[in-house]
Amino acid sequence: MIFFDPLYIVLVLLPGLVLAGGTSLLVKSRFSKYSKVQSSSGVTGAQAAHEMLREAGLGDVVGIERVSGFLSDHYDPRSKVLRLSPTVYDGRSVASLGVACHEAGHAVQHARKYAPLAVRNAIVPVAAFGSNLSWGAIFIGMIMMMMGMVAFGKMIALVGVVLFAAVVVFQIVNLPVEFDASSRAKKMLPKLGLISGPQESAAVSKVLGAAAMTYVAGTVTAMLTLLYFMIRLGLLGGRD
Repeated sequence: MIFFDPLYIVLVLLPGLVLAGGTSLLVKSRFSKYSKVQSSSGVTGAQAAHEMLREAGLGDVVGIERVSGFLSDHYDPRSKVLRLSPTVYDGRSVASLGVACHEAGHAVQHARKYAPLAVRNAIVPVAAFGSNLSWGAIFIGMIMMMMGMVAFGKMIALVGVVLFAAVVVFQIVNLPVEFDASSRAKKMLPKLGLISGPQESAAVSKVLGAAAMTYVAGTVTAMLTLLYFMIRLGLLGGRD
């Protein structure tokens, strides 16, 4: 039903495919390019992350582990562990150092009780609940509306829209968290002597900038999806 709606195709599906595909290609392209550029310091991503953690007083607090996968890097706040993909953990390129220190930036945020991160973490359970149930509620509500149970169907669909709105809020709050982690990495890498010169700094910025665009793309797609549902339920501009 929804996937054959011209409005959904034009407003959500096509822009979403372009944004997701474009940002994914950009990340892979830039990481691949700058993975071939060795850092002047010669340290690995894991060593760079450890140096950044040590500078923040977290060297003995936050662990660093190697995990499988391509760019599967993340910080686990529950275990206080940085989990880095093999290319990043063992890599000595400016790309590897940038990604590793970005994740270390999340650990520093956690330790410093960075406000947007605290807000994001508080929203996680609601966003996860909304992500799991929102689409089902919206589909059921719309089907009921098509079957003539307009009032009850619209009520159920509206519940789904509210749940999906929590996902959108999470995406929006997550943006400053990701930008700040990258900012911390870009500041600390040259300060600690892990990279040097404008060329290496520019390379790190390009890699982390491309990664940041994936979060922007996800946020925009989620907002467009919410807008679509609001239009179709008559909350904006009426319903066709």
